Amino acid sequence: MKTLVGSLLIGTCLGCIALSAAIPAFAQEDLSKYPTRPIHIVVGFTPGGGNDILARIAGQKLSESLGQPVIIDNKPGGGAIVATEYVAKAAPDGYTLLVGASGAMAINPAVYAKLPYDSIRDFVPVSELGSFPLILIVNASSPIKSVADLVAYAKANPDKANYSSSSGAFQLVTELFKQKTGAPMQEIPYKGANDSVMAVISGQVTATIADAGPVSGQVQGGQVRALAVTAPKRTGDLPDVPTMKEAGADVDAVLWSGIFAPRNTPAAIVKKLESELMRIARLPDVIARLKPLGIESVGNSSDEFARILASDIARWTAVAKAGNIRMEP
Repeated sequence: MKTLVGSLLIGTCLGCIALSAAIPAFAQEDLSKYPTRPIHIVVGFTPGGGNDILARIAGQKLSESLGQPVIIDNKPGGGAIVATEYVAKAAPDGYTLLVGASGAMAINPAVYAKLPYDSIRDFVPVSELGSFPLILIVNASSPIKSVADLVAYAKANPDKANYSSSSGAFQLVTELFKQKTGAPMQEIPYKGANDSVMAVISGQVTATIADAGPVSGQVQGGQVRALAVTAPKRTGDLPDVPTMKEAGADVDAVLWSGIFAPRNTPAAIVKKLESELMRIARLPDVIARLKPLGIESVGNSSDEFARILASDIARWTAVAKAGNIRMEP
């Protein structure tokens, strides 16, 4: 009998040990003390770009307020697919986060038939860090001086009118412009935003739509002519450039970037990060550091960011379908 009881007790203890080992370490932590170790923010692009800068600014401020190091991990590749998949499969403990741009989170689901992640199912949107207004430009010496001129030129020269594009995001925004205006333009792909802008300056393409960062300097320097901004309001750096709607085109498109956590991250952790990121976005020095890059500091709530994500996926999926745009990973 003693042997039987002893065996049962041993078996029970072993079962408890096995069960304890199966419980994720973060589930045993006191969530009110989060974070207790370094946080990693994964960026799907090389250092120096807009998303990387956003991550480093937010990371620095988070480290100061939370009292733990925040490490930026750059994992470029596949239009941010590599980094996004990595975070989707990470432990949902608040220690691995993603800087997710609208290209990876809203555009990729619209243009790829198959992705190794689901932007809605695999992530919790925490807070949008910043938005990127886009600018439609042509060469400064071009006879095209307005959106109406560009549409008229494209319709009169369907075999010559083209545009440069450095990613699926810019391609879909331009496709939206084409669908709204009826302007036929052929896409010419380039590796990066700067290359796309240089193609306009060198006269290789008719026009391009790019974010304000690599464009504003060339506009102010007289190398390119800005026809319109795609944002719902004019930008502070280019107050004389009309919005698309003011220019007669029903196009309203802004790209964004924000912090995402793996699905099933505890609500208390998401709430803490959300609160911190909303506070950080309103800091005067953060706003001042982002302004020269053409980035508007946002800092919205998790719920609001989730609504924006879902709305953008639906919108860009419709645009891609109408333009018959599909890509392969």
